[in-house]
Amino acid sequence: MTRALAWLTPRRLLGASVVAALATIALKTLAWYVTGSVGLLSDALESLVNLASAIFALVMVTIAQRPADDDHPYGHTKAEYFSSGFEGVLIFGAALAIGWTAIDRLMAPQPLEAPGLGMSLSVLSAALNGGLALVMLWAARHHREQGVTGGEAVEADARHLMTDVYTTGGVLVGVGLVYVTDWLWLDAVVALMVAANIVREGVHLMKRASDGLMDHALEPELQDRIDDVLAGFLDPAQPELLRFDHVITRRAGQRRYVDLHMHLPPNWSLRRAATLRGDVEQALMTAVPGLRAKIELLPGDVEARFHEEQDDR
Repeated sequence: MTRALAWLTPRRLLGASVVAALATIALKTLAWYVTGSVGLLSDALESLVNLASAIFALVMVTIAQRPADDDHPYGHTKAEYFSSGFEGVLIFGAALAIGWTAIDRLMAPQPLEAPGLGMSLSVLSAALNGGLALVMLWAARHHREQGVTGGEAVEADARHLMTDVYTTGGVLVGVGLVYVTDWLWLDAVVALMVAANIVREGVHLMKRASDGLMDHALEPELQDRIDDVLAGFLDPAQPELLRFDHVITRRAGQRRYVDLHMHLPPNWSLRRAATLRGDVEQALMTAVPGLRAKIELLPGDVEARFHEEQDDR
């Protein structure tokens, strides 16, 4: 598994997503061409979004992996959040195009041609997207756990691919019902449902991007790990010897950060205090891969206060 993960880098996975998008666009466009179904056309339009978002995600991951420089001393890891935001914007555009086409077809329904061939092509495209999405989700989960840059963009792209699979399934059901019942208006209704579904996904991606760009706190399970590590350094028999407070976490791409205060007896030497701080930092970074810990040393009888409201003025 480790060897497979080493080969399935975020850039390779996003490159595979680009190739898959090109293949599914060809299959779905052909399915629309042979059937004339506006539902299948809406499915093909969403695949165009997949292509654009995969290319943009690949570019953003390449930027995010750049090392820190003088202009960006904290690195470029937040760049991958732009791919989620961009993908969300594209989804809204696709939904508008699908809705416009569907309403036009709803006003003037048309019979479908060769539905069997069109549905077969769509099933093939869904199998391709579904298989790739499952691999990407599996790899993204492990990359995120190890703090590998690019995992965020891979997971966003994989979830969009999985949404595309669900969309294709819904479209196929609609086309099948049109063929069986001869309710031609149902084709346009299915397309409108596709538009509504991808708008929902677009909202989710935009929220995900905004959370990342606004320094969202770490997930609760990671914060629990941090709390457990800090608790392990405390001595219940001597609670006044050591304590931690002002523990603040944030995420920037795949980088995770924690800032905190460590209060020590005022008679400790600087060497002894620095040694303990190093042990705590190492324990935190071992418990949470990709974590960067910043610990401020303070005497036990000193409290640091923040006045962010005044700082903002």
